[in-house]
Amino acid sequence: MILASFATAQQPDFSAAKAEAVKHLQELVRIDTSNPPGNETRAAEYLKSVLAKEGIASEIVESAPGRGSLIARLKGSGAKKPLLLMGHLDVVGVERARWTVDPFAAEIKDGYVYGRGSSDDKGMDAANLVVFLTLKRLNVPLDRDVILLAEAGEEGTTEFGIDFLVEKHWEKIAAEYALNEGGASLVTPDGQVAVVGVSPTQKIPRGLKVIARGSSGHGSMPRLDDPITHLAAAVAKIGQWQPPMRLNDTTRAFFARLAKISPADQAWFYTHLEDPKTQQQFREHDIALNSMLRTSISPTIIQGGFRENVIPAEAEATLDVRALPDEDMPKFIATLKELVNDPAVEIVPLERGQQRPPAPPSRLDSEMYAALERAQQKAWPGAATLPVMQVGATDSAQLRVKGVQAYDIAIPQTDEDRKRVHGNDERISVEQLGKFVEYLWHATTDIAGKK
Repeated sequence: MILASFATAQQPDFSAAKAEAVKHLQELVRIDTSNPPGNETRAAEYLKSVLAKEGIASEIVESAPGRGSLIARLKGSGAKKPLLLMGHLDVVGVERARWTVDPFAAEIKDGYVYGRGSSDDKGMDAANLVVFLTLKRLNVPLDRDVILLAEAGEEGTTEFGIDFLVEKHWEKIAAEYALNEGGASLVTPDGQVAVVGVSPTQKIPRGLKVIARGSSGHGSMPRLDDPITHLAAAVAKIGQWQPPMRLNDTTRAFFARLAKISPADQAWFYTHLEDPKTQQQFREHDIALNSMLRTSISPTIIQGGFRENVIPAEAEATLDVRALPDEDMPKFIATLKELVNDPAVEIVPLERGQQRPPAPPSRLDSEMYAALERAQQKAWPGAATLPVMQVGATDSAQLRVKGVQAYDIAIPQTDEDRKRVHGNDERISVEQLGKFVEYLWHATTDIAGKK
């Protein structure tokens, strides 16, 4: 009998849960949902079939052909508002020649599941699915509805996913609390989980374009107004510049708590953030912490010219700007123009618009945050839960605008694992995926279970 083998005395068999999460993760990775084009409906149909076998109804809503998101719900008593468990089905593309394994084979090697999306974000989808199934199998009494959402379009095309869902299907996903991808839980070199990072807020993508214009002409006659020369100088100035540090409630709490659990030599940096030595240390050796403290700028694309012997009339560069939530972007652009100090160079927002709205942070004194702290003590008793400023971006932003208290969490990773996200040989630890299922189970039953 399934229930007898899977759980005893209303507590899941977490070893079986880990094996099931790995199986679903492998099946999801094998479905290529690279965005573009996405094709998330194929992965949503897999989830729908799994749920149907357990007698759980679900629906797939499509924003465009093939761009489907799955929604399912377990009903509670209605005593409290719902909890949303969410993850996205699309993944970024791959450079196949640079992978040492097939990026869509979901190979297990040395304790890791390898494949595009294993970390971002199909591991989250698999964990959400197993927790959702287990609630049904054990017939856990609920004070809240628990909603499962596996969405399209997170990787740069939110109009096909969260934007569409909020605008057209809000009543199906509306919740008091949401758990989503995007935290930063760290595994030390000796395999221990030291920090479980919960993100109540995030920086906002505000990409910019730097455009240099001049006179076109023959490459044999150098010109003072060569756009490529002006663009290169402007990008160099911007890339070398460090925007000023600015703390908010989340980062202030993060560094204060991090100092308390760190060795004295490291804690000094966390308690002396404005010291030039700290700023240099972070910029050279801890770029994630450095980015957390300020609006960040990374030049990512540079384009200009079409022939070796032709000076182009225009050249441009793209800047990946991740703004602090309260950044005044017109003022920030004016500062960059003053820094560049070149009338031949223009700085403008990217034409694609802004995909993440500025949103208020979720509370650190909520029931959900406290439940996540208690869950961490059960799954990783030697660790500490810290509030983290998300330096990337997630679909939690759109939820927070609607009043949802959304918290971004993560399957623990080593520094090496984190470097592979959106990169080559992406992977996730089988052991930590299993522990994350346990963590998510405890948090979910704590906040949604009948008291």
